[in-house]
Amino acid sequence: MAVPMTRRARNASGIALAVPILKQRFGERCETGAAIRAQHAHTTTWIAGEPADAVVFVESHQDVVDLVEVCRTHRVPIVPFGVGTSLEGHVNAPEGGISADFSRMNQVLAVHDEDLTCTVEPGVTRTQLNAHLRDRGLFFPIDPGANATIGGMCGTRASGTNAVRYGTMRENVVALRAVLANGDTITTASRAKKSSAGYDVTRLLVGSEGTLGLITAVTLKLHGIPEAILSAVCPFPTVEAACRATIATVQSGIPVARIELLDGLQVSAVNAHSKLTLPEVPTLFLEFHGSPAAVAADGEAVAALAADEGGGPFKIATLAEDRSRLWQARHDAYWAALGLRPGCTGISTDVCVPISRLAECVEATREDAQELDLVAPIVGHVGDGNFHTLVLIGDDPAERARAATFIGRLSERAIAMEGTCTGEHGIGQGKMAYLRRELGGTVDVMAAIKATLDPDGIMNPGKIFH
Repeated sequence: MAVPMTRRARNASGIALAVPILKQRFGERCETGAAIRAQHAHTTTWIAGEPADAVVFVESHQDVVDLVEVCRTHRVPIVPFGVGTSLEGHVNAPEGGISADFSRMNQVLAVHDEDLTCTVEPGVTRTQLNAHLRDRGLFFPIDPGANATIGGMCGTRASGTNAVRYGTMRENVVALRAVLANGDTITTASRAKKSSAGYDVTRLLVGSEGTLGLITAVTLKLHGIPEAILSAVCPFPTVEAACRATIATVQSGIPVARIELLDGLQVSAVNAHSKLTLPEVPTLFLEFHGSPAAVAADGEAVAALAADEGGGPFKIATLAEDRSRLWQARHDAYWAALGLRPGCTGISTDVCVPISRLAECVEATREDAQELDLVAPIVGHVGDGNFHTLVLIGDDPAERARAATFIGRLSERAIAMEGTCTGEHGIGQGKMAYLRRELGGTVDVMAAIKATLDPDGIMNPGKIFH
């Protein structure tokens, strides 16, 4: 049932007709200047930017309906844009068209404290949402590091540091409202805690990278702010030892909220950037949520497992300012790593493997970097088998070729270990070459769904599929 997905030619005539109509409808909210278009094609990777022909700032659900109607009529591509933190070229417009900027759709529409849910517009960022929820004693746990929008996090099925305990966007999105390519508005589910009513269209749209429709509202699961939070750092003699301690922690059923690995090179970068004084060896950053007695007991249990692998000392932080400094340093790991080679480009890539293969995969990746003479610090959400490398490269074509070889080997290695070529970044443009190797004929099922819901290929074309 193979459905060919080919790159369409730029529809210059349709774009020429659509842009003046959009300018009339949206006024100053439809911009065609070169600078704003280039900004909306910005990618934090080595994928070249491909600007849209215009940027439309949508401010309401009706704006999105109107935008889709014009683009559907003239067969013009629409590329959704939140704040531009995606890493695989998702915001590029390879066929031209319209960049739909959702940053002004940033209202929290409702909070249902008793049900532990809220409904937000897609342009709400995760930090904005948690600031809104704080006084209610609630929080939204998905934390990809960057201050991404909720809509963008839905698009890439984001996760982050808290995923080992709270799951990913897949587990934390209750329902979506979206506008499809034919202009129809759908709501994918109710707010009920569970349902057996038909296909799970919510999960179909979460992770679809804007290729099936434009999300205009998201209902999310919330959690109570923990009574007590304990953070810790623990150095290890080797990456393999840190991974073994992680595996033992997860297999023991200890409800750790965060368990992050930084290799020695990444710790060195973090020390310089965030003014820390950690031993520059492989290190785990951990966090525990619960009652005071529970987090203390969990910390002691993990400290014992770490000691069995030669880890320690196990240093804890309970004061909010100390925890904040530690996790801010972790979130700044990308910028810290760039400081290892000033003036270079950082290529961030990620994979995820079954946790039993984690140590093997990380060690083989480190050996690859050494063999290829690359600076590639490793950091990861290792509690669920997911880790990242940031390959730092200059303008030397030979070095860029070695970096491509490194990323290819990493993706192939993860797939061979029954893992995935991307744990949370998404496929976008950058990982298309590996999708069929990972999923085989399932890609044809995806392509058939895409062809049915978007026969003219206007929803973020050139992503996921070749």
